[in-house]
Amino acid sequence: MSISSEMTDQQKVSKVRSVVMKAGDDLRERYPILKHQNFIGASILTLALSGMFLSAFGYAYDYIPAWACIILVAFFASITHELEHDLIHYMYFKKKPWAHHLMLALVWLARPNTVNPWARRRMHLHHHKFSGSESDLEERGISNGMPWGIRRVLVISDQLMTIYLRPFQMYKMIRLFIEKQPEKDRTKVVLSQLFGFIPLSVIYYGLWYIFVIYHVANGIAPILGQTINWSAGLVKAIPTINFLAVVWIIPNFIRSFSLQFISSNMHYYGDIDSRDVIKQTQVLTPWWLTPFQLFCCNFGSTHAIHHFVVKEPFYVRQMTAKTAHKVMKEVGVRFNDVGTFKRVNRWN
Repeated sequence: MSISSEMTDQQKVSKVRSVVMKAGDDLRERYPILKHQNFIGASILTLALSGMFLSAFGYAYDYIPAWACIILVAFFASITHELEHDLIHYMYFKKKPWAHHLMLALVWLARPNTVNPWARRRMHLHHHKFSGSESDLEERGISNGMPWGIRRVLVISDQLMTIYLRPFQMYKMIRLFIEKQPEKDRTKVVLSQLFGFIPLSVIYYGLWYIFVIYHVANGIAPILGQTINWSAGLVKAIPTINFLAVVWIIPNFIRSFSLQFISSNMHYYGDIDSRDVIKQTQVLTPWWLTPFQLFCCNFGSTHAIHHFVVKEPFYVRQMTAKTAHKVMKEVGVRFNDVGTFKRVNRWN
């Protein structure tokens, strides 16, 4: 008889947690450096930011082509997302607020097309409590539970499209999210949602839209026999915008699309009990998702582990994934349930 049929749901969850936590403890005993979590977090951030900077430097001085720079920066930026996720759970410098908040600021600078990490912290902690429900603003905001079509693709592509293309639905989601917060915090929550994209995301999307509109319009105009008289200021600024597009804007477009495509389809929505950790997520690792996994730090393989054991940093999850996957499969966590694409992320 399998573990799944012998145990209650709570026993299954406890089983996974005990196995995963033991695997992490064993790893730290084998490699004592892993006990220095603050040092490792700061070192990984330094490495990721250095990789982004050196890639930009290489492109600026013609050591590497634009496509290589975009790929490298997108890869390094994906690492900073995992660091932000760990920081949201206070895994680094909890007792040194200045260092903690400096890391949060730097990971936002590396990934400007996101809501600021201080606002996201509340959304993410809410996500753990109400995963798969309509008030799960973090996942619903990136298209989880939406029917497939051009609208969902646009929402995955652009965080602002989630508001432009479904304003009334977003209003309802935000209202439900706010209603779930403690009454004394609701004003703060409203303000954090209103100003969560200021200033970095506003700058990012402003530059992104200018870049896209300018180049698309210049591509279409000759076909239509037209010319466009852009302002002198814009024409002068375009070389700088083009450079930023290669070293900062396009890489983060690729990174966020990859992450949001994976995340919105590995989380279940609508017909699950939000407290049922086994049904909150699946492990998503089919070979054809490899390009996406590359730019979201193998998120599809390891994020489900996080739902069981929250306080394990991302690099430890990567190292213990094989052990975690084995016990997760035994208790009924789904693996590569690609049918969820057709079922609009429903469990059944």
